[in-house]
Amino acid sequence: MIDLYYWTTPNGHKITMFLEEAGIPYNLHLVNIGKGDQFTPDFLKIAPNNRIPAIIDQAPADGGAPISIFESGAILLYLAEKTGKLLPADIRGRTVALEWLFWQVGGLGPMAGQNHHFRNYAKDKLPYAIDRYVNETNRLYGVLDRHLADREFIAGAYSIADIASYPWIVPYELQGQNLDDFPHLARWFHRVADLPSTKRAYEKAKALNTVPSVSDEESRKILFGQTAKRS
Repeated sequence: MIDLYYWTTPNGHKITMFLEEAGIPYNLHLVNIGKGDQFTPDFLKIAPNNRIPAIIDQAPADGGAPISIFESGAILLYLAEKTGKLLPADIRGRTVALEWLFWQVGGLGPMAGQNHHFRNYAKDKLPYAIDRYVNETNRLYGVLDRHLADREFIAGAYSIADIASYPWIVPYELQGQNLDDFPHLARWFHRVADLPSTKRAYEKAKALNTVPSVSDEESRKILFGQTAKRS
């Protein structure tokens, strides 16, 4: 059984998408990041970066004590290797999947996240910052669009590379992007959206939470006022 510590964010959606597609039983533990649940001592024991998602695998493959994992990319890779699912077995397919997994966690996620922040959450609208991150998001969409020109999914078959990237494309309008500008990416996006496992993951999220994480001044301070001194 997998214990998933989760909130309804793109990185949270990655893990429910994997678990639903792979058919792995899991327990959801909600971590309301707008209320500061990510700073509780119990959560920090498994997620020292005070970010969701995190998991505890109660039955690791070695038969030993439960294993905790934080960081969405590490979780996806762990689950794929444990189950033998959603990661190509051949060296070439595996390499492509991992390249694009790391591309997402190191590029698309951070750039789109800053895009969201400066376009939608920052009180002071700074044109330079907005243009910088909107343009970089646009560039990254173009990179993925070109890669998908001759393939259905990122690594050939559906994999953790698709699961990692899809949730960060879902809010494309909030990122100032137009999918019509990226026809290959748009085809892939709608293909992933139509998967039953994707629909189950997002329906579950909608049932659990309909309130934006940044809904008032207190949640803004919690999410955007963190420093090393926070206890």
